[in-house]
Amino acid sequence: MRYLGSHVGLSSPLYLLGSVRQAELWGETAFMCYTGAPQNSHRVPLERLKIAEADAVSALPRVIHAPYIVNLADPEGGEKLSIGKKTVKNELQRAKAMGGVCLVLHPGASLGADFLPSALCLCRCLEEVAQGENFPPIAIETMAGKGSEIGKTLEEVAFILGNCSLPLKVCLDTCHLHDGGYDLSDPGFLDEVDRVIGLSNVACVHLNDSKNPRGSHKDRHENLGYGAIGFSNLRRIASDPRLDPLPIILETPYWNGAAPYAQEIKMLRDGAFSDWR
Repeated sequence: MRYLGSHVGLSSPLYLLGSVRQAELWGETAFMCYTGAPQNSHRVPLERLKIAEADAVSALPRVIHAPYIVNLADPEGGEKLSIGKKTVKNELQRAKAMGGVCLVLHPGASLGADFLPSALCLCRCLEEVAQGENFPPIAIETMAGKGSEIGKTLEEVAFILGNCSLPLKVCLDTCHLHDGGYDLSDPGFLDEVDRVIGLSNVACVHLNDSKNPRGSHKDRHENLGYGAIGFSNLRRIASDPRLDPLPIILETPYWNGAAPYAQEIKMLRDGAFSDWR
């Protein structure tokens, strides 16, 4: 677990400088942030984000997450597709300026279409946005299968990677994978990931427990060790040497209004669950 961190806010007045200071305060060696509010595409200009000041005090790897309102998988999306493409291109530009190692992107929802046209729509949109550009790689996040989400199986993610001419990457989300039906207690789980999508194609990991039973397709994150996946299974995944070069990012919920990340990171490094709640 060389690069271990969490989702960290990006807020006024310190913006990215405040993010790196918070990550270091929690004992993190990597972190993830959005470039603005995740619920919309309104963005503060880059020159206000204190990027140079952040660079001067920290070299922590930074994972950037695109807003989750973007849907590039609806073949009938019309104007929403155009807006989504503009949003993703802007996020890629911002991720590059902010030193992001990748831009995590939810693959989107078919909204009634079959998987094949939806996946190909996503691929063509991403090619249009990023082809020929020197942007950080786009990492397609594995999804829980809520509603008509695509990317809910490793095979669907592999299809997206194989049918896009961009060198796409993958973000493995443990809660999503569990809620999607995968058994993360199986010691061979990462072997299955390697067989289907290739661990060399993984750019980062979202390490989250789940509030729901396996296969529930709910997407409800839980604190490490308090959910249906369990601390020992999550730590085994996080400590696998094949993932050592990758940022491992916690997106677990706050507890009583406070961030849990310092406690959870300590548990992972100590290798033992501690009932801190």
